[in-house]
Amino acid sequence: MGGAMNDLSSAPTPDGAKDDGRPVRQRKPDWIRVKAPVGKGYHETRKLMRDLSLNTVCEEAACPNIGECWEKKHATVMILGDVCTRACAFCNVKTGMPRMVDPMEPENVAVAAGEMGLKHIVVTSVDRDDLPDGGASQFVKVIEALRRETPDTTIEILTPDFRNKMRPAVEAICEAGPDVYNHNLETVPRLYPTIRPGARYYASLRLLEEVKAHDPLIFTKSGIMLGLGEQRLEVHQVMDDMRSADVDFITMGQYLQPTPKHARVEDFVTPKAFAAFGSIARAKGFLQVASSPLTRSSYHAGDDFAEMKAAREAKLARTDGK
Repeated sequence: MGGAMNDLSSAPTPDGAKDDGRPVRQRKPDWIRVKAPVGKGYHETRKLMRDLSLNTVCEEAACPNIGECWEKKHATVMILGDVCTRACAFCNVKTGMPRMVDPMEPENVAVAAGEMGLKHIVVTSVDRDDLPDGGASQFVKVIEALRRETPDTTIEILTPDFRNKMRPAVEAICEAGPDVYNHNLETVPRLYPTIRPGARYYASLRLLEEVKAHDPLIFTKSGIMLGLGEQRLEVHQVMDDMRSADVDFITMGQYLQPTPKHARVEDFVTPKAFAAFGSIARAKGFLQVASSPLTRSSYHAGDDFAEMKAAREAKLARTDGK
């Protein structure tokens, strides 16, 4: 399946072995390079997270945008600890047996949101297959604490798939009333066995459908990574699957290999190709589309939420006017 994106990608510099036997890191193209975090805002955000014993996906997943986001006091909080019960081939979060759930975490997330003056917060988690509800009740408690402490903050959650307990988990979380419910499909169905072995593509699609069935007013969001060897038409098919599940917002970004142990980058997809995928997604009817090499699930999430809300209102106005 070589040359997945054809003219729209740049194959990585071939891997090789150094004289000492260590693997060579894949060279990133110029459009992927980001500045190292150094500013005052970055250090203040980092200190606040440490003081409140909060984990962030920004750090645990080695996000390339951490410098820019933390400088602006934007951080994606990762609840339920920093150890995941799954081992996906793309993810840098530690795998193993997690610690007990921190009862102070919901309150600490709300305190952080208040101190950072967040208009929009993104809350995600590790997979917790060890818990009877998959960790859904902790999401509920975090949403409730945020509503109580920072009522003007809009809330976006990014949840795991709650394997074998999806329906009650989704129902409980939807009842708590997040503004945006995000669950990422991550890649095309063909690559699931190697990239996301603990998950099932159609189970993730069903979760997104279930959110809309439970509360059509909650915005739904999902994302995929490009550069793992997917074909262009497979990406179009994922878009169609998302639209059939009534997903409002699609994010598409470049997969970057966190360490040599993780899945390798098959293609560096060009900014032009991301723009083309974005145009196709808009034509398919998504309310909001984010498609660029450095796009991540929660990158610019607050601005995107405001635009998505305005797009829905405009769409409803057009419908009412007919």
